[in-house]
Amino acid sequence: MTDLLQRILPTVQKPARYTGGEYNEIQKDPAQVRVDVAFCFPDTYEIGMSNVGMRILYGVMNEMDGVWCQRVFAPWGDMEDAMRRHEIPLWALESGKPVKDFDMIAFTIGYEMCYTNVLNMLNLAGVPLYARERKGLNQMVFAGGVCTFNPEPLADFIDFFSLGEGEESTVEIVSLYDRAKAEGWSKEAFLLEVSKIPGVYVPSFYAHKYNPDGTLAEIVPLHGAPRSVTKRIVEDLDKAYYPTKMIVASTEIVHDRANLELFRGCIRGCRFCQAGFSCRPVRKKSPQVLYRQAVETLEDSGHNEITLSSLSTSDYRGLKELTDEMLPYCVENRINLSVPSLRADNFSRELMMKLRTQRKSGLTFAPEAGTQRLRDVINKNLTEEEILTTCANAFSGGWDHVKLYFMLGLPTETDEDVLGIAELVHKVILTWKEYASNKKRGLRIHVATAFFVPKPHTPFQWEKQITPEEYLRRCRLLKDHFYSKSVEYNYHTPDISRLEAVTARGDRRLGPVIAEAARNGAKLDGWDEYFNYQIWMDAFRTCGVDPDYYTVRGFGEDELLPWDPIDVGVSKKFLLRERKRAYEGIITPDCRHGCGGCGANGLLREVECDA
Repeated sequence: MTDLLQRILPTVQKPARYTGGEYNEIQKDPAQVRVDVAFCFPDTYEIGMSNVGMRILYGVMNEMDGVWCQRVFAPWGDMEDAMRRHEIPLWALESGKPVKDFDMIAFTIGYEMCYTNVLNMLNLAGVPLYARERKGLNQMVFAGGVCTFNPEPLADFIDFFSLGEGEESTVEIVSLYDRAKAEGWSKEAFLLEVSKIPGVYVPSFYAHKYNPDGTLAEIVPLHGAPRSVTKRIVEDLDKAYYPTKMIVASTEIVHDRANLELFRGCIRGCRFCQAGFSCRPVRKKSPQVLYRQAVETLEDSGHNEITLSSLSTSDYRGLKELTDEMLPYCVENRINLSVPSLRADNFSRELMMKLRTQRKSGLTFAPEAGTQRLRDVINKNLTEEEILTTCANAFSGGWDHVKLYFMLGLPTETDEDVLGIAELVHKVILTWKEYASNKKRGLRIHVATAFFVPKPHTPFQWEKQITPEEYLRRCRLLKDHFYSKSVEYNYHTPDISRLEAVTARGDRRLGPVIAEAARNGAKLDGWDEYFNYQIWMDAFRTCGVDPDYYTVRGFGEDELLPWDPIDVGVSKKFLLRERKRAYEGIITPDCRHGCGGCGANGLLREVECDA
């Protein structure tokens, strides 16, 4: 650490964000390193250090001989101001080495509102923003994460994208770079070879042509690139790398606890959920492996809490066996076992009674819609009776705090559906009055509504997004029908959700907009302290791009979509069928009640889907 940095750190918030030196961080002898990778998370330290995927790939790359992967996070505004004032370039935590001096610069992108952070971090590092401006083999910028399933908004800035799960493909990519560097390849030669690795998409190898009305006319592969790039998956999670020697953060982070990944994929088919479709097929870990990883992680890190995580934790087949084994260990060692992502239709009383032996926190469920009609449209496969029965079990077991999450603006939604949320919440209150074992403490119900964002690779990818004005009208309508003091209601502001829809569904014409917004100060857009909607609106106007083109217009079913060259394993035919069933109000049972034929099983070669 330089003397200048030592003088700056006491003047900024949370200086431990920038120092490194944490327990279990990986140090290597630079003389033995052939390839160094700056692994960048385009948000703050406390968000990035809570990301399981980053922890996994950090460990995967550092297990490679001759490779040193180091962490880089976006600085908070006060630190960025000091860096720019004193001309300090962005650096990696492990060594303090400037990012611009790394061979490879990798980003993991899980949220569209981080796009300006990607550009801001490159700018802070002194790395040219545009891929075409980076001529040599060094400063090779690549990206992965769920947002890269539509890579086009960032196509101007990223040299190549790694699609899907990276435990295996990242090793192949970095190994190829190691060879390219040793043999003195050009950047063009490397991109040609890396594009042959399954799961790698090189945007400069695809030409986009547009119709007079602005819709995509054709996406033309160049230089022998494949017409479609299929995401990568890890088939056997029991054998996959998992970081039981996790870095222990030096300051508080969002998820300051051990984390145990139960399985990947989802048996459900909620028609709005990008993760539920893009992460298929279902693959699970065995309870024996999970218990071993849990104990190793807890004993090495010293954490007093562990979370069992997945897209839908209570769908894990081995949950009873795992919790039966883990709870005695957790009780004996005073460790809190957290089981989030539960579904109201299979949250058993038995599991609830196990968890009540520990510290009770609020229960969280996501009915998503207030009426059965609309829950059938979105294929939530959840009835009012199941919701109320689960609440009755929780209230009789001593719980007095419930969080309920819904969306407004879903396809076919009417005011009757909006008011159905208030009616459902009223029934939850009546259930508490009937079943609560301890009424002295009172009931708290936290209701939150989000603005529906139609996402790529879902049955609703063609849908319109309602206007922000209409969303706010529905929020007011709902708020006016909450009459109990037990209810606390919050709703997402529509500005961010509108931009999220634009960037999620955007094409290459958004590149100049993102660059213009970043140039004029847009950064940390996921944080209320920094989000500036007007900067974005000015950028759209300057670049001549209408955001409504990507939101309220909707897309035609026969329209070529920007993300069509990306194959997540789920066929467009299946998505169209699910969209038709949505408008007919027909549910599709989950995968355990029969394969729906989505196509994701075709990604498996050695194992079967664990649904």
